[in-house]
Amino acid sequence: MAAAIGALRAALRDGTDPESDPPRTVVPVEHGQLLLMPAHRRRYAGVKIATVAPANPAAGLPRVQGRYLLFDAPTLSPLALLDGIELTTVRTAAVSALAVDLLAGPEAGHLVLFGTGPQARGHLDALRVVRPLTRVTVVGRTPAHVERFAETARRDTGLPVAPGDPSAVATADLVACCTTARTPLFDGALLAPHATVTAVGSHEPDAREVDSGTVRRCTVVVESRAAAVREAGDLIPELAAGRLDRAALIPLADLATGAATVDRTRPRLFKSVGMAWEDLVVAGAAYEADAAGDA
Repeated sequence: MAAAIGALRAALRDGTDPESDPPRTVVPVEHGQLLLMPAHRRRYAGVKIATVAPANPAAGLPRVQGRYLLFDAPTLSPLALLDGIELTTVRTAAVSALAVDLLAGPEAGHLVLFGTGPQARGHLDALRVVRPLTRVTVVGRTPAHVERFAETARRDTGLPVAPGDPSAVATADLVACCTTARTPLFDGALLAPHATVTAVGSHEPDAREVDSGTVRRCTVVVESRAAAVREAGDLIPELAAGRLDRAALIPLADLATGAATVDRTRPRLFKSVGMAWEDLVVAGAAYEADAAGDA
């Protein structure tokens, strides 16, 4: 996870422009969606093909599945085939951790984690890399899943990890929203001025994890303004109503390069939709690490 965070930070500082990413192609099919996410940089090109099947969990199958094909950029020769979902889990959490590292106070210790799936666990692992977590509150829809997640996380991390409810955000330093929710998870009026929120659960314009109060109170950071306007359901209603100005959205790249700063007197929100450049950067780093290990 630390290597993925470092690779993403280096890519942004090296001039990667998320605004130039090709839009995600979403093809509706009978039982869900097919997603296509290509990207190209100097050394590598790649494409992720993923499927979203909402009914799969009831059948004991993953809701999201996929593969990532990495190519050599100069020749477009195939180099590697990666598990697309493992890649997505790592890159999504790593992007959030990079944002948190640029936005949150250095002593941020209390994490409120919404969700109990792979993304929730990925975020716990990633945020531990960038901040000295002291306790974790887990919020989910199914008590048995929450308790199982908390028990496993306590064993693996040694941290105090306990079930909680949405009101826990009132004492949170960090809030990570890693769910498939279609409606807001908590009351944004409860957030402390120093809190940093990451919302990663959806790239759909009609789904949201945070409410309008959160968006209005926060300094809002995004991977790309163009992608946010297309896909960030947490932000689109505020943009459409004129309560949020597109120009006020701070690109993550501007924070990484020092071209922008944030208002530390307000809560901060990082809204991620997931982008192809992130997959490519992390896939390239994984390929190089594997090649170095073989050598």
